[in-house]
Amino acid sequence: MLEVSDLRKRFGDLTVFDGFSLTVPRGGFTALVGPSGCGKSTLFDVLTGVVAKDNGEISWLGETVCHLGKKAAYMQQKDLLLPWLSLLDNALLPTRISRRNEGSREKALYLFHRLGLQGFEHYPPRKVSGGMRQRCALVRTLMFEHELVLLDEPLSALDAITRKSLQSHLLLLQSEFEKTILMITHDVEEALLLADEVLVLTPFPMDVRERIALDSSKPRKGSEQGLLEIKEHVLDELQGEL
Repeated sequence: MLEVSDLRKRFGDLTVFDGFSLTVPRGGFTALVGPSGCGKSTLFDVLTGVVAKDNGEISWLGETVCHLGKKAAYMQQKDLLLPWLSLLDNALLPTRISRRNEGSREKALYLFHRLGLQGFEHYPPRKVSGGMRQRCALVRTLMFEHELVLLDEPLSALDAITRKSLQSHLLLLQSEFEKTILMITHDVEEALLLADEVLVLTPFPMDVRERIALDSSKPRKGSEQGLLEIKEHVLDELQGEL
């Protein structure tokens, strides 16, 4: 579905990536883990056109594009909800921008129900918890109706219980809405629990150090012996880069 080939980006004397390549299969869940500051978020900025690439090729469904632009939904670490709008109005923003109003309210209300936000549709963001705001941000991301979803550490600021709940929601919603997901996370266990493939990255210039393919059975448990061994291996690899 998404193929990145020989991607290059420099900021002055700093080479962020120099020949980076990546393939994300349709319907898959790919997680990127790597040292802090290695260029993961810059990659998303390049993919979405926020930052221009210096060289390389981005291919979307077999067609070469400058960037993904409006082809991907992008959910960041901060919920970025507009404080003067209700949770429901925040969730409906994508459909109002694109003027796709038919059935949008019903879909948003259904997603609010699925994510445990029913009854809070008309609350402003300041009146609800961080976990509820992030769930609303997830609803808003799904309302873009793009097949590809980019997730930049969307759960990192949440407490452990809320985070575990949203991980489960992500898996269910990916399956139900047939999304293709590319996620950045610093949490190795989270990557192993959610993804079909984990890419372990190097520091600058960022490259793929190792690809770890996981079996298709989900949900997984972090206590599984196989996952524990992979987790220790990945952590050892990352610590060796520090």
